Amino acid sequence: MKLLLIALLPWLGALVPLFSERFGRTTCAWLTTIGPALALVLTLVMLPSVFAGELVQVRYEWVPQLGLSLAFRLDGLALLFAILILGIGLLIILYARYYLHEKDSMGRFYSMLMLFMGAMLGIVLSDNLIQLWMFWELTSVSSFLLISFWWQRSSSRKGARMALTVTGAGGLALLAGLLLIGEMVGSYDLSVVLESGNLLREHEWYSTALVLVLLGAFTKSAQFPFHFWLPHAMAAPTPVSAYLHSATMVKAGIFLLARFFPVLSGTELWVILVSGAGLCTLLLGAYFALFKHDLKSLLAYSTISHLGLIVLLFGLSTQLAAIAAVFHIINHATFKASLFMAVGIVDHETGTRDMRKIHGMFKYMPYTAVLAMVAALAMAGVPLLNGFLSKEMFFAETLAQDLFGAFSWVIPVLATVAAIFSVAYSFRFIHDVFFNGEPVDLPKSPHEPPRYMRVPIEVLVAICLAVGIFPGLAVYDILRAASSSVLGTEVPEFSLAIWHGFNLPLLMSAVALLGGLAVYASRAKLFRFQARFREPDANLIVEREIQRFVRACQRLTQGLENGSLQRYLGLLFLATLLMMGSVLIDLVPLAGSREMLPLDGVAITAAVLLAVSTLLTVLWHNQRLIALLMLSVVGLIVSIIFARFSAPDLAMTQLAVEIVTIILLILALFFLPQEMPRESTQARVLRDIVLAVLSGTMIGGVCYALMTRPLTSIADYFLAESKPGGGGTNVVNVILVDFRGFDTMGEITVLGIAALGIYKLLMHARLHLPTRDANGRAWAKDKHPPLLATVAQSLLPLALLVSVFIFLRGHNLPGGGFIAGLVTSVAIILQYLSHGVEWIKDRLKLNYQTMIACGLLIATLTGMGSWLFGRPFLTSWFDYLNWPLVGEFEIASAIAFDLGVYLTVVGATVLILANLGKFSTPFRDAVPDQVVDRPSTNRKEAR
Repeated sequence: MKLLLIALLPWLGALVPLFSERFGRTTCAWLTTIGPALALVLTLVMLPSVFAGELVQVRYEWVPQLGLSLAFRLDGLALLFAILILGIGLLIILYARYYLHEKDSMGRFYSMLMLFMGAMLGIVLSDNLIQLWMFWELTSVSSFLLISFWWQRSSSRKGARMALTVTGAGGLALLAGLLLIGEMVGSYDLSVVLESGNLLREHEWYSTALVLVLLGAFTKSAQFPFHFWLPHAMAAPTPVSAYLHSATMVKAGIFLLARFFPVLSGTELWVILVSGAGLCTLLLGAYFALFKHDLKSLLAYSTISHLGLIVLLFGLSTQLAAIAAVFHIINHATFKASLFMAVGIVDHETGTRDMRKIHGMFKYMPYTAVLAMVAALAMAGVPLLNGFLSKEMFFAETLAQDLFGAFSWVIPVLATVAAIFSVAYSFRFIHDVFFNGEPVDLPKSPHEPPRYMRVPIEVLVAICLAVGIFPGLAVYDILRAASSSVLGTEVPEFSLAIWHGFNLPLLMSAVALLGGLAVYASRAKLFRFQARFREPDANLIVEREIQRFVRACQRLTQGLENGSLQRYLGLLFLATLLMMGSVLIDLVPLAGSREMLPLDGVAITAAVLLAVSTLLTVLWHNQRLIALLMLSVVGLIVSIIFARFSAPDLAMTQLAVEIVTIILLILALFFLPQEMPRESTQARVLRDIVLAVLSGTMIGGVCYALMTRPLTSIADYFLAESKPGGGGTNVVNVILVDFRGFDTMGEITVLGIAALGIYKLLMHARLHLPTRDANGRAWAKDKHPPLLATVAQSLLPLALLVSVFIFLRGHNLPGGGFIAGLVTSVAIILQYLSHGVEWIKDRLKLNYQTMIACGLLIATLTGMGSWLFGRPFLTSWFDYLNWPLVGEFEIASAIAFDLGVYLTVVGATVLILANLGKFSTPFRDAVPDQVVDRPSTNRKEAR
């Protein structure tokens, strides 16, 4: 239960800021911290269990047949990331309180931040591959919202679009890879996958799955060649950069590599792809960071470089290299988050991030300067700071590898080169910002920030010092626990000592420090050299490619979609003929061995009426109302056919749907132009006849082939299990609310979304309504005939009583929530038609949007209720009770789910029809009485 609370508290906390902002910015900040703080406390409470090697798991079955479950796990790796996400997140909340401008919506910012925090926790705690991917995509969406927080700025919008495009594309690749892994293993449970390393590595799909998973990891963690999006994401507020782009979001890809390290690593393909990408990213980020004048850009490229270092370590595919990678994850998160927040203070207090203007800040903000310098020295790998220890381990592992045989020395040499540039840009950050003379043309007078704005940096810098001086005490236990989860085996002995004697890693560190100082001293020559090359603007390139893709899609769309419904249907039927026709040609003979039912008078009459009504609908299409009546006859005959073949539920549903559809079409006829469109040419008519005949022949052939062959279906299972398994004798209803309840849940959700979408489209629409019919006759002044109003009002209680009866008996006899909802909808719509919208509004106080929400909520809670008893989502319960006088009767949980269906159907149906019908009532009188339907022959009237 604790683990579930850890995962859910940030999501609940996302709602707090939306309501607490009105109480003040400080109150909003403190209330927002409640959820993450409780989650962090619960996480720390579980430290002893995880350190002891215990795996904490919780699972709630959802759709086990599809491998879907709500499952969480807490091992050493998940514990480490959870502490980073929650701990640094709390510091960011405090920091953002003082960073954001008074005009910025703090509630909106905190709400999106909590949404991102919850998504990140979902990734690291997930024990199901599909669930992990869903949280993965939520981080992309929430990061898009955070990067574009200052949406009025073009750079923010472009940076957010670029980040979403790259990480979203990688997310799709990751989904494909996870689906492959699930199919290879035979399970989507992460615990099962992590025990199937040999199976995965030996499988023929291993290479494909590995590439797809790496695409997801590399795009999220800004690895070469997908690194270009991260610097442009710096258009986000600095708290976002400090959280997403140093400590959490970009670490999601790193987490993915660490999580799948025990099952995907160890192969030649892994080593080549992962170490190659990591090495390229390490060098590229370190080099370009030196030449950036914007402080956040410098830190962005340094982040790219350090992420490349971690990826390279995982790519070496050795146990000690993986331990070093985990160690650097901790160190990088602490010193880089503190550096970003220090840069935010400089920007906040000076009004600029341009290093060519910001000089001598030590004199104006000495306390902040000291904190920033300590963090920068940790980034450079100076002794007695945490960055030095993980860098030493990195150097040691590059020396121990043997990837390229005789040329393996290249990797430690390039690692030293990258470290040299790391020292150079770190010292440039320190010298140019805090020393180097006086500031130039600053927009604001610099000074120290508010006291509590520095607290988050102080905490992180203290961690940098504690880990650097007392590594065994500060970080050994959690590093060992996390490394055990990454390796999947016993952790080998490793040392976190500050001093290992004089050795090659120490020499490489000394060379990096001295070389970095030398590079920085000769930076003028390097700047002149770099100035010869024009750096491409990734924003412009991505925007140009997006626009080019959009134009190509528009050309394709315009080529296919010309606004002609005939053309769309023609293409649809043509494609169907091409795909199915070739299969049917090989079906010889067409007729099967099953004996056909004998014809009788009722069947012949129904078939003739169906054919004649269909034909008259086409022939009388110019007379729209008559054509609509003929179409309703078609629906009525279909209902009778269902009843004929013992499907009363389908017959009732079809009849109710037919009534609602006819009402909708009658309303639509009112708004259609009075003049008929131009008839099709003879060539088009001939084309349509040919397509219709061929399509009808094909569909008829398929139906004939099916009906004349013995058919074994799943119907026998439902018939046998409906009563013992679902507690109902109405098999159709039991299927809808039990066996296939998840399908019904999805259908009513789609119905509710569609209704709300139509409502929003119609809410502000203003249509020009006709005031006369096609013959020029004005509409009747009596909009609501008394006879219709009286009859409709009398029928309402009867219809409601019938709908309740149908609803209550649906589990055992024909009926159910869907049919009852349609009956209720028809009864309410009849009141709108007979009395008008305004009359109903005063008497029927129903909020249909709320009704839809309540229906979906009831259905969802009914499904979740089964979790309390350890059963899968939407598992039905039923029992029989015996009351005095009443006798024995059945009670089933499915009736609550059916109630949700009922409310959703009523709310959605009436919401659509009532809002479409309102155009013919309140707005009609506001339209000037002008001749809009046919040209006038009277000049005076025309004028």
